[in-house]
Amino acid sequence: MFEITAKLMSKSQPYEIVFEDDTIVVVNKAAQILSIPDRHRPELPNIYNLLQAKYGEIYVVHRIDKDTSGLLIFARTAEAHKNLSEQFEGRSTTKIYRAIVSGCPFPEEGRIEAAIGHHPTQLGLMCIVSKGKESITDYKVIEKFKNYSLLECTILTGRTHQIRVHLKHIGCPLVVDHHYGGKDSLMLSEFKKRKFNLGKWEEEIPMLARVPLHAFSLSIKHPVSGEEITFTAEMPKDMRAVLTQMSKWNAIK
Repeated sequence: MFEITAKLMSKSQPYEIVFEDDTIVVVNKAAQILSIPDRHRPELPNIYNLLQAKYGEIYVVHRIDKDTSGLLIFARTAEAHKNLSEQFEGRSTTKIYRAIVSGCPFPEEGRIEAAIGHHPTQLGLMCIVSKGKESITDYKVIEKFKNYSLLECTILTGRTHQIRVHLKHIGCPLVVDHHYGGKDSLMLSEFKKRKFNLGKWEEEIPMLARVPLHAFSLSIKHPVSGEEITFTAEMPKDMRAVLTQMSKWNAIK
C-alpha cells in the first residue's frame, strides 16, 4: 500500500492531476465545476471534457456534485473502467469526505443508516424514505466549535446527495446548503457578531457560498497491479478560511 497526497490547488485551476499512468487518472476537482457533462447543457465546463481533450478516450468511474471539491478518478482503458466500477459497486473502495456542519452530532462518532429516495414533490432533491435505497454513512467529529463542527464522513454507499441528506437527518446540516440546510451563504458577521463592522457604503461579501463538502480521501486497488493506493487532497482555501474564523470567533472556552 502507498499514499499519494495532492498539492494545495491554485484558486484559478478547475482541477489538479494527483496521479496518472496508462490506466487511471486521479484529479483534485475544484468546487463550482461539473464532474461530467450536464444532461441539459452539455456545453458547460466539466472535468470529463477537459480530461478528454488532454488524454483522448476517458471513462467515468464515479462523480461528485458540482459544488463539492476533491478527489475524482477516471479510467483510461475499458478494462480499468470495468475493474474500478466493480470495486465501487462492491464497496471495496474507501471514500472519506470532510464537511463543515451546523451544531455537533451526538454521539460525536457513529453510523447513519437511513434509506434515501427521490423527494416526492421537489424535482432533483432526495430525502429519507422508508422504501428508498440502502444508504450508510459513518461520521466522526474532527473539530468542535460552539455552534459548528468539522466532520469526517465515510460513505459505504453512493447515493445522490447522501452526505447532505444524512447530515440533515441527524440535525447537523452543512453550514451552507440551500436545498438541505436552508442557507445560501455564510457570513463573517455570524461569528464576530457585534465586533463586525462595515464601512458606510460597504456590502458584506460571503465567506462561503457553496456547500462545504470536500472529497478528502479515496482508497482503491490499482486495476492492473492490485496494489492498494490511498489518495488524499487537503481541504481548499475557502473551507480552511472558514475553520480559521470559527477557531478565532466561535471557539469553545
